[in-house]
Amino acid sequence: MSTYVMGMDIGSTTSKGVILNEKREIVKTFLVHAGTGTSGPQQVREGLLKESGLEAEDILYTVATGYGRKTYEGADAQVSELSCHGKGTHFLFPEVRTVIDIGGQDAKVLKLDAQGRMSNFLMNDKCAAGTGRFLEVMANILQLQVSDLEKEAAKAEEALKISSTCTVFAESEVISQLASGADTPALVKGICRSVASRTAALARRIGVEEKVCMSGGVANNGGVRQALEEELGVAILYSPLAQLTGALGAALFAADKVGSKEES
Repeated sequence: MSTYVMGMDIGSTTSKGVILNEKREIVKTFLVHAGTGTSGPQQVREGLLKESGLEAEDILYTVATGYGRKTYEGADAQVSELSCHGKGTHFLFPEVRTVIDIGGQDAKVLKLDAQGRMSNFLMNDKCAAGTGRFLEVMANILQLQVSDLEKEAAKAEEALKISSTCTVFAESEVISQLASGADTPALVKGICRSVASRTAALARRIGVEEKVCMSGGVANNGGVRQALEEELGVAILYSPLAQLTGALGAALFAADKVGSKEES
């Protein structure tokens, strides 16, 4: 008989979920662009069950993580996003020792040991610069979708420097450059480099040990990934499941819990 567990990652801007079976195989994933304080978590749970054909009683254990984990009542336990991103990354890339997670409102750099346990971390959650929110603000100014930034950055031969370290001032700087006739692709490449430079500074403080990977929603932006590789001088691994890494880690913690119960 198959058994199933669920991991929920409730972020500031998105909610993600993963169902695993007893073999720790991914059965279904689901994501909505609605974070904590919205119906996003419930939409994810309902979407996972509907698309997998499972019933609520088929899920033996649910672990929640992310910014909104403590306010979600549908979980059996909560685990920090740091631990979940570490565990999820180790599942995808066992050789990774440094995880760079850029989310909607913060950026984190994690150091992992050979077993995938977190040995150290640094976090920047004081300013939106260097986060997904920064990219959203800049895309809005440029009248682009965030998903368009990678394509625009690829068109540029050079990056226009964004010198402001504050999102508000950077917004004014980009508007000024646009008014002066700046090339949009070059501006976008500069914006991606700006995010990468701030994250790279965080990574250097903790020490970059290869191999390195990105998790979180901003990992989907190839412009930022490439700029970060250039800033750090290392190759960066990337999975299409990057934005689901936290939810995957939460599901793996749920699987551990079910496994320990069965053994006892």
